[in-house]
Amino acid sequence: MEVGTAREGAVVRTKQWSLGIYISEDDRETRAHAVLFSGGDEHTAGDGRARRNPVDPEVAEIGDELAVARALADLAGRLHGTADEDIARLTEGRAEPPKAW
Repeated sequence: MEVGTAREGAVVRTKQWSLGIYISEDDRETRAHAVLFSGGDEHTAGDGRARRNPVDPEVAEIGDELAVARALADLAGRLHGTADEDIARLTEGRAEPPKAW
């Protein structure tokens, strides 16, 4: 979704992306799949896993939190890589711009 408004002669656009997080677990591990929907059929996804040490107590929320955090970190890395590729493609043949992060 994109909304446009005028501000001193400029158009300001607001975009909305959606994030879906899917968690599954069995006796051995918790898996998370994070999908970022950025409009139309475009999406980027990341995956994460967590396994409990057999000597630790069973606390399902901890496995969920770790698996989701790892899926989001994976998603962030993939999104960052896509941005780097887009920048490289747009600046091909020119000096590389400094990294902002």
